[in-house]
Amino acid sequence: MVYAARVSEPGDARETPPPLTVAASLVALQAVVLLGFAVVEVADLAPERRALGVSTAIFFAIYAALLAASAWALWQLRAWSRGPVLLTQLIQLGLAWNLRDIPLLAIGLAATALLAIAGTIHSDSVAALERDVDDRD
Repeated sequence: MVYAARVSEPGDARETPPPLTVAASLVALQAVVLLGFAVVEVADLAPERRALGVSTAIFFAIYAALLAASAWALWQLRAWSRGPVLLTQLIQLGLAWNLRDIPLLAIGLAATALLAIAGTIHSDSVAALERDVDDRD
């Protein structure tokens, strides 16, 4: 069988809007950072806290995988991905507030979360994600 590649043209109904592309990229970056945390946690295992270190690394790795899947789904215009992405960003805003004593880290966390939220709830993004729901009907 021969499958034709789908070429996106300007105005294509399935084209990912720029704000959603930015949001998906930031979420993918967050997934990479979480995976990095998992690797660092495994590399820094101490005998007296082995169980905690392993469970934390597993948590970070699973969370990174789910976040990466959500970023991919967001880029692919899957409506279900909006919920996990927005929830993660709200958690990140709370974390930024909790880390406000480290201004550079707090500002970085808050800025990426706010940009991802803005890109996800942008009117073009919402319209593109709603088309996924309409296409299934």
